[in-house]
Parts: sequence; C-alpha cells; structure tokens
Amino acid sequence: MTTTYLGMPGIPTAPKGVGNLRGTEPFPDAARRSLDDPQLRRNVGTATRTIRAKRASVVGEVPDWEQLRAAGAALKDDVLARLPELLVQLEEQVTARGGTVHWARDADEANAIVTRLVQGTGADEVVKVKSMATQEIGLNEALEAAGIAAWETDLAELIVQLGHDKPSHILVPAIHRNRAEIREIFLREMGQVGRAADPALTDEPAALAEAARLHLRSKFLAARVAVSGANFAVAETGTLSVVESEGNGRMCLTLPQTLITVMGIEKLVPSWQDLEVFLQLLPRSSTGERMNPYTSMWTGVTPGDGPQEFHLVLLDNGRTATLADPQGRAALRCIRCSACLNVCPVYERTGGHAYGSVYPGPIGAVLSPQLTGVADNPSLPFASTLCGACFDACPVAIDIPSMLVHLREQVSLEKAAHSRTPTPEAAMMRSLAWVMRNPLRWRAALRSARFGRLLGVLPGAHGRIKALPPPLDRWTTTRDLPLPPRESFHDWWDRERGGGS
Repeated sequence: MTTTYLGMPGIPTAPKGVGNLRGTEPFPDAARRSLDDPQLRRNVGTATRTIRAKRASVVGEVPDWEQLRAAGAALKDDVLARLPELLVQLEEQVTARGGTVHWARDADEANAIVTRLVQGTGADEVVKVKSMATQEIGLNEALEAAGIAAWETDLAELIVQLGHDKPSHILVPAIHRNRAEIREIFLREMGQVGRAADPALTDEPAALAEAARLHLRSKFLAARVAVSGANFAVAETGTLSVVESEGNGRMCLTLPQTLITVMGIEKLVPSWQDLEVFLQLLPRSSTGERMNPYTSMWTGVTPGDGPQEFHLVLLDNGRTATLADPQGRAALRCIRCSACLNVCPVYERTGGHAYGSVYPGPIGAVLSPQLTGVADNPSLPFASTLCGACFDACPVAIDIPSMLVHLREQVSLEKAAHSRTPTPEAAMMRSLAWVMRNPLRWRAALRSARFGRLLGVLPGAHGRIKALPPPLDRWTTTRDLPLPPRESFHDWWDRERGGGS
C-alpha cells in the first residue's frame, strides 16, 4: 500500500469470504425472525432505554455540547483530508519509538500479518482486548485455522465467545442476553476452556463478574501475546489509546511480552490536544459516563516495562473506497460510541444480528455497504425510518439519514445497471414522475385516489387500508395505510378561495 492510493476512486472494497461485514440473508428476512423473538426484544429494549436515559442525563450537564460535537466533526474531517500525511507521520513516530508498522490493504492481509507475528513468538494462544477491527476481519477464525486460540477478555465479548454467538451491539456485544442466560453460558462453557464457574453461581451481576474475573485471571497470567484495537492514535507522537470500563484492556496491554494492535486507518487524531475533545464526547455518548474508568496509552516500547515487542497493523479494508465517496466519507468520522444504535427504533426492535455485520444499527447501515460495496449489502440502507434520531445523537454529527438516502440511490442504480428490464419499483417511480410532471394529470390522480376510501369499509378494516392490490401489497404486508382524504388540498383551496391560486 502506498499513500498515493488513499481516497482515490477504484480502490477495492473489503473482500468476500472473510470477516464479518456481510450477512447470510437480507435484512428484512433476518429482522422478521428477530421480531418473532419476544425475549430478544425485551432484552434489547430494556438495555437501550437504560443507556439512552443515562446518556441524556450526562450530556445535559455539558453547556457547550453542540460546540464539542462541531469540534469533533471538524477534527475528523481534517484527519480525513490529511490522511496520507498523518499516516506517514504516525508510522515514523511509532518506528522511532521501537514499534513496527504493518500496512494491510484488506482483511486477508491483516489476518496473515497477525497470524505470522503470533507464530513468530511460538505462542499458541493470545488474549484480546475488545476490538471491532479484529471482529470486522474475522481474526479469531483466522487464528483458529492456524491452530492459535484467541481469548476475548472484555466481559461482553467473553459472553458472546463462550455462547458461540455473534456480537449484536458495538459497545455491549451481548446486549441481547439477560442475566439468566449468561449464568447458564458460564456454567456450561467456562470449564471447557479454562477455569470452571462455581456450580452455585447465581445470576447476580456481582457473582457473574466474579466468575468472569477468576476465569480471565488465568488467561492474563499465562498470555505471552496480546491483540488489541485502538480508539485513537496520535500522529504527532505515535501514541495509541484504548478506553474501556473493566480494566481488562490494561491487563492485556501491560502483561504480555508482545502486543499487536490492529487499527483502522481512520482512527487518527493529529495531536494530543485533539484527544481532549474526544475523551469528553466518547464516554458520555457510549456508556453515559462523565469519563471512562480506564484510559490506557502507550508509545512504542519501554525497556523493562510492559510489552517489549509492539506491532501496529494499519487496516484499510474498504476505508479508502469509502473516503473516495464525497457524500459518504463522513461515516469515517465514527468513533464507535453506539449512541445511534441506542436511539434507533429499528435497532431497538430487531437487535443487531439482523444487520448481518459486526457494525449494526444506523452507522452499520451506512458503514457496512460502503466497506463492502452496496452490491454486497443492498438491503441495509433501507433498514431505517429516516427519523433522524441517529443524527441528533451522533457526537461527531454524522448525517446518517442523508447518507442512507444517498446509498439507496446507489442501490437503485446498481440494480438498474444489472437488469435488462426495469424493476417494479423503477417502473412505478417512472409512472409517478410522468403523472407529477403535469398538473392536470396530478389532480386527476389525487381525485382518483379518493376511491381508495372504499377499502376502508371492508370487514375488519376499521377505517384503515389493510391490504393493497399487487404490486403495492408489499407495503401493507407490514403496515396499514391511512385512508385518502375526501378532498385534496387543491380542491379545498378552489372551494375556499375560489381557485386561481
């Protein structure tokens, strides 16, 4: 990889067959199954409402919150505009302080680099601190194929791993599990891979946390290699940073002999001073806390203290392709706080698995199609009501609704480019455009729509339209339609004002 390619059109997106950015089925099919699971809806609904309330409380304490959002957005835009220059600066600083930088164009290259580095140490297992980038590229699966066990140490990630499950939330990957389910997983699985849970384990949070602590302690003390993500990287000093709530990250970042960090190339900030903005925005938006309990920072290696070998893997995997899209590149501002998930009415009802990607919710609906290309995730841009709650909640002011509309257009153009005959949707839109181009045709259509009121008097309709004829019946499969008004606005105006508007 060279800096020449950054932000240029025509760069490959994330490769197929590796990683966790593509689902096995379209969002509507997966969402329908989630909606039939009342336990999942209760778990996700309770958790998101709780986090939402905490966030609103602590954000309300900050009088200059909107100015902080604007500053965060401006800083990220500056990083994206100067990405080649800042990445080179970061590499120079990390190298000067004893670290080694590796460039990975995609998930295949990143997995190969990390696997080779671990094999070079002679270790057959690693501990991991929560990292979305490694989930994105499917690192655990790649290491397993090479005979290397990867142990998640974040509590929620541990629950997901022991449950042979997949994450369903950016910040709380096990948000779809309740306490009773977690207790069952611990009792059933911990003894298979390490220290077993106490048979008398209860589903009290403190008891579950203690069981996880004892289980993970043996992993921490035995580990020779750790793999981490990074929330931020400071270009001016080559410093990496991880923020977390449990202390597991600090154990991973200090005890092993070798530390390997996998980081998306967009996680840069130019200087230390820039961190002060994001360290205020991130904890309030993610966990509803004024500051995060643990902030770990490291720069290269320090003789006699902490890991003595440090490798930084800079991951592209579709980010350059995203940067090349002027209307979609703002998605790379994302700091993975998950605030947009917790306010999204679609996510609250379907949970994260329906999105099929490691990035669920509103930001996932824009980020995943951009990283893979819209042809590989065509249903995700439509997984939204466009209510705008995600835009209001985003701490770096990503206009997700506008980007979803932009991606919907790309999906439509993609379909049209690969279809000899117009899709039903395209044919309907063309017909509608023909009607709307002429005032007489438009008025006639509105008056004709009044006959739709007859559908409201059918048995069981109760004044609503319960079913439309094909091809419009897909709309009423999942929702009712209000009756057309008895009189159009134009007719009302003519009647009240005598026409001639």
